[in-house]
Amino acid sequence: MSEWPELSVERDHETLAVLHLAAQMLGKIRVAHAPWMNHGWHVALQPNARGLSTLPTGASDSRTFTLALDLCRHAIVLWASDETREELPLNAGSIAALHKRLIAMLDRHSLPSTFNGTPSEIEGATPFADDSAPRLYERDSAARFREAIAAMLPVFARLRAGFAGKASPVHFWWGSFDLAVSRFSGRQAPTHPGGVPGLPDRVTREAYSHEVSSAGFWAGGATAAEAFFYSYAYPEPDRFREADVAHGRFDETYGEFVLPYADVRASADPARMLGEFLQSSYDAAAGLAKWDRSTLEREPVAP
Repeated sequence: MSEWPELSVERDHETLAVLHLAAQMLGKIRVAHAPWMNHGWHVALQPNARGLSTLPTGASDSRTFTLALDLCRHAIVLWASDETREELPLNAGSIAALHKRLIAMLDRHSLPSTFNGTPSEIEGATPFADDSAPRLYERDSAARFREAIAAMLPVFARLRAGFAGKASPVHFWWGSFDLAVSRFSGRQAPTHPGGVPGLPDRVTREAYSHEVSSAGFWAGGATAAEAFFYSYAYPEPDRFREADVAHGRFDETYGEFVLPYADVRASADPARMLGEFLQSSYDAAAGLAKWDRSTLEREPVAP
């Protein structure tokens, strides 16, 4: 029996939608109040043993603070450098209520609380303050999502460790609600066409300013969809779609190789299956695009 937890869109979707929108609020605070880094890496959430957290954000009085989706406490947890701690339960009943309480919590501690009030990368999204529809939050669904991330993190970490060139951390994008790691060839890329809902084209174009092979895990979030692993390249090399990628298939809708989470969980060795998918899809992207692999790659061990 697999130790990787079962994820089900029928059972888990409502909870994952709450987490997706809560994660967006935390990430948007970083957008509004932290210096912009290349590719927006400063706004991504960081996975940890309890869930997902922001990087430290500065306040005007020289304090710093972090906000975490603590999926053991099932709360948004505030930590500040003056030892302030407060938590806000995720089962607020609606996104509007969670949004209002988050702002009030930050205001109580004189911390930055202004941010863009409309979700990103969700077609036709309702502003947080107006999203008063009842929202169900199930602790079991959130716990299994946390356990799934914990199970796959070492596989993604090993992929990242095998690269000496420019690469992102293994981090979590709240806009699309996915865990991701990206490797770069060092060459500039053609201007990205943009067109992502709720995301300015200048942000997308800066994110894809350089040639990249990216892989990750998408749990659906606000979209009711079964979870899957993915891998893509930008710009996409010739014949990439026909490449022999272990266990995966190219999905024309998403424009990337995909591997269902359920298939990985059901395998005799989930970590090995996922690792083979990630490595072979990267091999296809880097090989077809003629990256300088001898310079960029390394054995994932300490020197």
